[in-house]
This record gives sequence, C-alpha cells and structure tokens, in this order.
Amino acid sequence: MKTGFVVITGASSSIGEATAQLFIAKGHNVLLLSRREDRLKAFAGRQVMKAIIDITDRPALDQAIAEAEEHFGPVKGIVNNAGRMLLGDITTQDPAEWQEMYNTNVIGLLNGMQAVLPSMIEQKSGTIINISSIAGKKTFADHVAYGGTKFAVHSISENVREEVAPHNVRVVTISPGLIETEWNDQTTGEKAKLNLMPQTIADTIYFAFSQPQSINIREIALAPTQQQS
Repeated sequence: MKTGFVVITGASSSIGEATAQLFIAKGHNVLLLSRREDRLKAFAGRQVMKAIIDITDRPALDQAIAEAEEHFGPVKGIVNNAGRMLLGDITTQDPAEWQEMYNTNVIGLLNGMQAVLPSMIEQKSGTIINISSIAGKKTFADHVAYGGTKFAVHSISENVREEVAPHNVRVVTISPGLIETEWNDQTTGEKAKLNLMPQTIADTIYFAFSQPQSINIREIALAPTQQQS
C-alpha cells in the first residue's frame, strides 16, 4: 500500500539532516533533496528516495517529485529548508551573494511550494513547512540581503496560507533564532554565536506536522532563552 511521502529540501546537513532522520524514525517515507550527493550517503532503506538537485532547477524538482509519487504515493508534506545565509555590509557585500540567496531562499522556496500544491489541493490535504528566521521578523546588522529573503518567506507563506486554507492545506512558518549550523561558516560578516541545535528545530517541525490536519500552527518563532534580539 502506498502511504505517501514527505519532501525535505536541503537534507544533507544541519536542520535538513536532523529533520530527515526524525521523519524516517517516525516511520515516514521521505524524498531527500540536496546538491551534495556525498552528504546523503548515510540515508538508505525502503523509506528513502534521494535526488541530487538544486532547488532552483524546477524541471529536476518536478521529476524527482513525480518519481517519488510513483513509488510512494501522494505527497503529504514538504519542508522547504534549503537556504543560504551570506551576511555582509550592504556597502561592500558582493552582489553575487545577494543573487545566490534570493535564488535559493525565495525562488527555491516558491518552486517547492508550487511543485506540491496542485496535488495537495486535489487531495484536500497536505502540509507545507517553510523554514524562515527571526531575521524575517526584525532587522539585524549585516543582514540586509539575507533578512530581505526571510521577510519574503514570511510574506509568501502567509499569503499562500490564506489562499489554500479553503482546500484544507496547511502552511507553517518556522522562525529559528541563533542556531548551530554550517551556514555560520559561509558568512562574510561577523559570525553568529552558536546556540540552538538542529535537532531542536527538527522536533519543532515534526510537532507542527504531526497535529491533526484540521489544526494549522501558522507560525513558530523559537530562540535561545538568553537571545535578547
């Protein structure tokens, strides 16, 4: 019997990796998407399908989802986790970094949502979980471009939530504060202090996903207790 599956983007590390491990442990079939094949080698078994793609490559994304639907059945959820965080002063930051972040954090997220929504609307069921950031709710130094992408995630998520709610489809926004992730090694500005663990975010994602379909936890913002901003 085909029971459906959950798509997890950016599944090769940090939040995505922890989320993939948790969903598999809870018995869900998963489609894991990442640009880095070597980082997905640890995932194997009948519950797992993998696709080495860039989330901005829409034809490749559509093909991966279609193959998973053929194997597992309907898509039950997607965790739009793939993203880039490249911090820097607006006056000196390389504009190529802006483009990279907007391509992945915004266009990639839109691709993920659009790729699964027709099926979810037809099923009258499904959950989209978009990983945003506290930086999508307030501003921080050296976050101009990155923060802009995350403000976009909040706006997109809420707008789509309103549009698909009549079809019994849920859209959830998860907004972490400071978190231990390899993204901190990709920044061109001052590195963030490390705090939240990826497993904590994965647990939060699963909590929202596991609620009855009639309940939509629209947004969760979480941060270390001692994080003031």
